[in-house]
Amino acid sequence: MDMTEKKKKQLFGTNGVRGIVGELITPELVMKIGMAVGSMRPGTIAVGMDTRTSGPALIHAMKAGLMATGCDVVDCGILPTPALQYIVMNRYDAGVVITASHNPGAYNGVKVIEKDGTEMDDEASIEIEERVFSYNFDLKEWKDVGVVIPEGDLVSKYIAGVVRKVPEKIGDGITVAIDPGCGAAYRTTAEILRSIGCKVFTLNAYPDGNFPAREPEPSVEGLAPLAEMVVSTGAAFGVAHDGDADRAVFIDDKGRFVEENKEFALIADFICSQKKGIVVTPVSTSRLIERVISPYGCTVDYTAVGSIYVARRMRSLLAEGKPVVFGGEGNGGLIYPDHQFCRDGGMTAAMMVLLLAKKKQPLSSLVDGLPPSVMLKHKFHTDKADEILAAVREKFAHDTLNQVDGIRIDRKDAWALIRPSGTEPLVRLYVESTDDKIAKDFEQEILSCISTFI
Repeated sequence: MDMTEKKKKQLFGTNGVRGIVGELITPELVMKIGMAVGSMRPGTIAVGMDTRTSGPALIHAMKAGLMATGCDVVDCGILPTPALQYIVMNRYDAGVVITASHNPGAYNGVKVIEKDGTEMDDEASIEIEERVFSYNFDLKEWKDVGVVIPEGDLVSKYIAGVVRKVPEKIGDGITVAIDPGCGAAYRTTAEILRSIGCKVFTLNAYPDGNFPAREPEPSVEGLAPLAEMVVSTGAAFGVAHDGDADRAVFIDDKGRFVEENKEFALIADFICSQKKGIVVTPVSTSRLIERVISPYGCTVDYTAVGSIYVARRMRSLLAEGKPVVFGGEGNGGLIYPDHQFCRDGGMTAAMMVLLLAKKKQPLSSLVDGLPPSVMLKHKFHTDKADEILAAVREKFAHDTLNQVDGIRIDRKDAWALIRPSGTEPLVRLYVESTDDKIAKDFEQEILSCISTFI
């Protein structure tokens, strides 16, 4: 049994520390995390934040903690999380983003980035927690404290990095509507798409941590104004981001919200039509991905839920000499291994332009051309997760079970996932089939098995 199995994270969830400002998330906690990161990753650390109102107070606390341990700090200001990851990658010793991603404005948090651009793993996150709880920091004398290094506009390096990944002016003749939701991509996605030739219309493209127009989590209701803009401007598509822009979601040319697994399937199909290899994704992702890529001889490798597990699995497979062509989650967080090993909303927006330029079909017809899929989702508030998993394990013992994260039951015509939340007393259930009746029957089978615990 390894350390991460023996010890559980207490502050850190799947994507860093996150909570309500003034309750869990305080300048004191953030400074302690900074002192822990600086003690563990001495050197030059890049920091940045999303647009939340609490960001400036917390980023100053983070910088204080890092400098107290002798680290020099590069402050990148407001930028998407993938932009900071790109900036850090092979250039600095680590990075920290002050963000709560898709959570409402009352929340904030901390994501720690390793020097290879990936998020910090569970083992290192547990070490940060232990240092915070025991006040174990490598604080420096007055002569050796760190300084802030002025580096100019580093965000433009990220924008240029994405632009280089697609053919020059591939967006000529394509109109796109963008809604960054007053979040961290308020400037980046528009600059990326203009640079590749697109005509761009924007909505909520200014930084405002009060999120006056919509919540940071893109939803069908919240993106209704973007859908109207797409239709009224004749745009090929609309793209929206969460608060820190590591995810991208789309509105098609008819003004319809594109379910994120369908977005994943379209881009996976396009990538796998160009090169054969492995697509890495969590057990919660639609089987649609398998169905669209298998004709190209590509396969899916399933991981635990969380982009960090996807990114690290992609790296480990590549280290074994295996061809990994794509990865991501069914929430609009997609990972391009020839660009960087993290979810990147700006890159996904550029990829959609490339896909439409090459396919020469409207996004709506590409979405409608995907195989049918019925996905049923539930969440149950319960503290009986262990009992639920035990009951499912016993009842479905004769099925094919994947237990990398919760229990995924795979059948020829359907699959289901029963997964406890890592951060709250919740159990989630996903059931998917190509056929509505098969999905509902399977759902009933599972619900009757666990009904006494929910």
